[in-house]
Amino acid sequence: MSKVINLAGTLRAVSPYIRTEDEAIEVAKALANEIRSGASRRDRQRILPHHELERVAQSGILGITVPAEYGGADISNPFLAEVLAILSEADSSIGQIPQSHFQILEILRLAGTEEQKRYFFIRALAGDHFANALAERNTEAAGLITTRLVPDGIGYRISGQKYYSTGALFADWIAVFAQDDREHLVMAIVPRDTEGLTIIDDWAGFGQRTTASGSVIIDNMYVSADSVIAHDRALEQPATLGSLGQLLHAAVDLGIARAAFADMIDFVQTRSRGNRNLDIESTSTDPLAIAKTGSIAVKIEAAEAMIERAGRKVDVAQVSPSASAASDASLAVATAKILTTEAALEAANALFELAGTSATGEDFNLDRHWRNARTHTVHDPVRWKYHAIGDFHLNGRLPRPNGQF
Repeated sequence: MSKVINLAGTLRAVSPYIRTEDEAIEVAKALANEIRSGASRRDRQRILPHHELERVAQSGILGITVPAEYGGADISNPFLAEVLAILSEADSSIGQIPQSHFQILEILRLAGTEEQKRYFFIRALAGDHFANALAERNTEAAGLITTRLVPDGIGYRISGQKYYSTGALFADWIAVFAQDDREHLVMAIVPRDTEGLTIIDDWAGFGQRTTASGSVIIDNMYVSADSVIAHDRALEQPATLGSLGQLLHAAVDLGIARAAFADMIDFVQTRSRGNRNLDIESTSTDPLAIAKTGSIAVKIEAAEAMIERAGRKVDVAQVSPSASAASDASLAVATAKILTTEAALEAANALFELAGTSATGEDFNLDRHWRNARTHTVHDPVRWKYHAIGDFHLNGRLPRPNGQF
């Protein structure tokens, strides 16, 4: 990786090494305690979390999925999902940002050369943050890639424009996705300060406001051959690329659901008033409010259990790859995605239903939970999860392996 090293610039101090799954959870909880207090203010004023993402990098969290043979803890997927859920409960933008980082590392594990794995896994262990430049905005359909990788001497050139590049503004490395001259999808990992690469903070969604999921402009950027990974290899075998990515998205939604539920409980207990016309002294004694609270608690509990179960199935498919294991993982993750989507939206809606009119005050900024849930859950329509599950049970058809399954 000599050509990549020459481009990498100054390297940060090596992050602490996280050795066990329990340690990863404790580190995530400590980070969540740091970032929770400023989450509402960052959302209201759209203050990008540069400092908070640097703390994530310094914590060692970004290296927890590195395989053991490359020096990592290689934590299981239920624990990885819980790490992101913990961060997302504190600040769902910060919880979402590392999702693509872990998926890029999974592509590296499945499709990278031995030299690429040795180099980039070490960088992840050192705290380097990888972000994606994948999606394109002005294509005929979502998922189409028009960006091209063109041979140029011993390397390549890339030109194109990307959007929804979550976390690119904070990252050390950008994974640029393009089609090669054989119409195969590749992933080129380049330092974020590479000449010809411009990151634009033009994300303007009403939710997940501080993910900086804006544009990446690639203008005749030179790419060395040893930084290009044949992404298609990751889909040539029964693999967990799509199911892992969607599991982590589900974890973000679970974190949002937990945050909305916790704020609802706090507001109802400390601020909400009763209804004299119904002889209800406080909302917390309203039998219908109590039942609704119980209903949401059950939905969140079910979502948590399904994420854990789906994560175990992803583990199995990673350790013992087979078509049946990969299919089991995809369908289980689809189920988890449905439950977490519904839990997040229901908890965010119920917050206002039970807390009452006073909860809509701008100073509280409680609407951020609904805005975050609604924004994050539409990236991957749940209606297609229901379709995939129904098509399997009725017709025995499995979803085609891709980034969404």
